[in-house]
Amino acid sequence: MSLMELEGVDVIFNGNKVLDNISVRLDSPAFLTIMGPNGSGKTTLIKLLLGIILPSRGKVTVLGFDPTRNPLEVRKKVGYVPQKERMSFEVPLRVEDVVQMGILSRKNVPRFPSRDDRKRVEEVLKIVDMLERRDEPFMNLSGGQQQRVLIARAVAQEPRILLLDEPFNGVDANNQSQILQFLKKIKDKGVSVIVVTHDINPLAELTDYVMLLNRSIVSFGKPQEALDYVRLCQIYGPSVQVITGKACPMVITGDTHA
Repeated sequence: MSLMELEGVDVIFNGNKVLDNISVRLDSPAFLTIMGPNGSGKTTLIKLLLGIILPSRGKVTVLGFDPTRNPLEVRKKVGYVPQKERMSFEVPLRVEDVVQMGILSRKNVPRFPSRDDRKRVEEVLKIVDMLERRDEPFMNLSGGQQQRVLIARAVAQEPRILLLDEPFNGVDANNQSQILQFLKKIKDKGVSVIVVTHDINPLAELTDYVMLLNRSIVSFGKPQEALDYVRLCQIYGPSVQVITGKACPMVITGDTHA
C-alpha cells in the first residue's frame, strides 16, 4: 500500500513558492528521512501530509486518503511530534497526563480513560524509559526527557505512521540514544516513520529512504543513491563532506538548525 504519494505539488505563501513541483511515491512500511537546509520546506511537507497546509497545486495522498478532503481520517492513522520548542503546556500536567492526552483526543465526548487506555500509557512510557517519572510535572523534565514523552504520546495512539519534526533538536546524547532505540522498536513492529532533520547521521542505521529537499526534490531513494556528493553540493555548497562505506553514508554539512 502507498504510504504517501504527491503529484505535482506546489505550495505558495504570499507569492513565494515554498514547495515546487513535488512528485514522489513511497510504499508502506518504510523509514524515510527528509533532509535539507533551513527554509527548504521540510516542515511544510510534513504539514501537507497532515492536511494542516493545503497544496496550491497538485494532489497529496496518505494511506489512500486525501488529507485536504479527509484530514480527520489521516490524523487517526498518523502520530505527529512537531518541533519541541513549539509545544506549549500552560496547564500544569504530569507526564502521564501528557501521554494520556494523545489517546483521549481520539475519543468521543465525554473523554475518560479506560483501563486499557491506562495500560497503554504505562506500556509506551516503559518503552521510552519514563515510567518511573509518570507522576512528575512535565515542565520539570529536561528537554530530551520531554521529547521522549511527546514521542510516547504520539505512539500511544497506535498510528500507522509517525511523523517527527527535528526530534533531536536540543536533545542531549543520552536522550538521543533512548529515542533512537525507541524508533528502532516501532520500526520493527511495522510502523512507518518519517523524520525531518538537518542531520541524518544519528539515523544512519534506521533509514530506508532519504529525500534531499530544497523547495523541490533534489534526490530521493536509498541512502547510498540519494546522498550523492554532487547533489548535496547543490544545497549545502562545496564544503559538504560525504564519508561512504556503510549502508548510509555519513554527511557533514556544517548546517545547524535554527
